[in-house]
Amino acid sequence: MRCLPCANRSRIDSHSMSERPPGKPPKSLAPSGGTVRLNKRMAELGLCSRREADDWIARGWVRVNGASAVMGQPVAPDARIDVAREAQQQQRQQVTILLNKPVGYVSGQAEDGHEPAVALVQPGNRWNQCSSRMRWGHEQLRGLAPAGRLDIDSIGLLVLTQDGRVARQLIGEDSEIEKEYLVRVSFGAESVNVQAVFPAGQLARLRHGLSLDGEALKPARVEWQNPEQLRFVLKEGKKRQIRRMCEQVGLLVTGLKRVRIGRVNLGHLPVGQWRYLAPHERF
Repeated sequence: MRCLPCANRSRIDSHSMSERPPGKPPKSLAPSGGTVRLNKRMAELGLCSRREADDWIARGWVRVNGASAVMGQPVAPDARIDVAREAQQQQRQQVTILLNKPVGYVSGQAEDGHEPAVALVQPGNRWNQCSSRMRWGHEQLRGLAPAGRLDIDSIGLLVLTQDGRVARQLIGEDSEIEKEYLVRVSFGAESVNVQAVFPAGQLARLRHGLSLDGEALKPARVEWQNPEQLRFVLKEGKKRQIRRMCEQVGLLVTGLKRVRIGRVNLGHLPVGQWRYLAPHERF
């Protein structure tokens, strides 16, 4: 067992905790100044997602300062949070999948007659160069959800995960993970040598100065990849963000492909196929 400073990390116990039905904390235990709800604190420490935390608490797998945790419990920043071995084992079985999403599939739930991208996660679509020793099982589809969106008419890297820690890292409010895109554009009647006719001042606006939905966008890295294609690197992901950014400066997006998320590249993964995130890979 490893004991870590509680203000920064949590200890994971190697023993199993006694199970008891957790009750709701009394009103007198509502979060006050300096405390936060237990599930939020566990997510902040990178132990799990809030939903996972609630599940672990319900199973009796969490203790706070030596006592069995209850749902909604407020905790101080220096509280000792112990997690049972069963929770750790459950996390090891969770998968993260990288998919090269084709055009025509939606990232999330099925809508307007279009299939969700998760429908492609079947053994027959697994890339034959996937290096993971993980064996396919239908239980891997349970709770498998996209960690970020990719438009129906866009292709490229889509992350699907059962692991709340991965989802929080990629799409949490404080996420600083870069997403890289290759974007083919036209400008008015010009679709061949767009770079030559597109004003430099408008390119500067793409990098910083645009707003969407009443909010200023974070600075972005935008540069020409070739005369017809731009390279975007963003740290946020508003709905149809790149297409809407381009519209504001007179560009029409004719093709969009996500090629990188953090340190994980799409690489040679074929369209419509998937692979497991390898144990050594980190976003």
